[in-house]
Amino acid sequence: MKKRIAALTFTCVILLSLMISVSAATPKRVAYIVGGALGDQAYLDSGQEGMDRIKSEFGVKTTTLECNYDAARYPQALHSAVQWNADVIFIFSHGFEDLLEQYADKYPDKIWVNLDTIVTNEKNTITSAIFVEEEVAFMAGVTAALLTTDTSIPGVNPDKVIGAVGGDDDPIIRAFIFGYENGAHYIDKDVEIKSVFAGVWNDPVRGKQAAKQLYSQGADVVFQIAALTGAGVLEAAKDEGKYAIGVDGNQNGLQPGHVVTSALKNVGDVIYDIHKTILNDTYEPGVIKAYGLKEGGVGLAIDEHTKGILPEKMIQQILEIEDKIRRGELNVERYPHKRYE
Repeated sequence: MKKRIAALTFTCVILLSLMISVSAATPKRVAYIVGGALGDQAYLDSGQEGMDRIKSEFGVKTTTLECNYDAARYPQALHSAVQWNADVIFIFSHGFEDLLEQYADKYPDKIWVNLDTIVTNEKNTITSAIFVEEEVAFMAGVTAALLTTDTSIPGVNPDKVIGAVGGDDDPIIRAFIFGYENGAHYIDKDVEIKSVFAGVWNDPVRGKQAAKQLYSQGADVVFQIAALTGAGVLEAAKDEGKYAIGVDGNQNGLQPGHVVTSALKNVGDVIYDIHKTILNDTYEPGVIKAYGLKEGGVGLAIDEHTKGILPEKMIQQILEIEDKIRRGELNVERYPHKRYE
């Protein structure tokens, strides 16, 4: 009897230790660091939706640290996340890659997930989740080209001109424009693409001015790739009786009748999916994960607003081309040197 009790006690101790081990490996605190601010109705808000989802479904504590485009607040945000004892840190590190590397090397026990760019560190603990923006920008170009070549759509002039407003001239925006141009020329080689860089990410007035400049040069539709600055692009489309394409989040309803579609960057879904890999022990540190149309990381927002602007036959053509990319039947060229460090 004593041996049986001892064996039972030993078994219980082993089971308890395993439970403690599993519990210790399960994230309890998850931080989200953004260089800008929530309320962009785009990729930062999408990321927050993912954070809210993992908080609701998995019962983790979450915190969001907004830097509000203030460089001085970025190191404070990283320090705060560490001091808060975050187990997992999702972060947009663009412009502060070196700082992320330093923190990741100093705190290798934490899970660091860099969003939207590629960052590597000496201890190889940073996992980078990038979005294949060329694919969704290609589809934005397809949509813009189809629109500008159909003068039966109200407000479309005979000139085959489309535009794009970027927040700044950086590799990610260049990748968007590269895909946008290729998508337009896939439909019609004669379509002309005009681009303007606003030089700022949070100034709708400047975005509006840039868009109006493009509309005055014959553009029927302008693709905004400028975060909060892009809100001014959408306003300009309404003012000029023209069209715009939103970015990162579904912005179709912001200026109804003038936003044809939006190039989605599903940051929230990626945050949710990566968190699930952490929970089921399939997470890989130090790797690069690419999310395109096939993976659901990007896509076009086709809804009632789109249907109110584009003919049904045109929408079907857009969806068919998108499916070809998703199935691998149409390969979208990547922007050269797509490594943002």
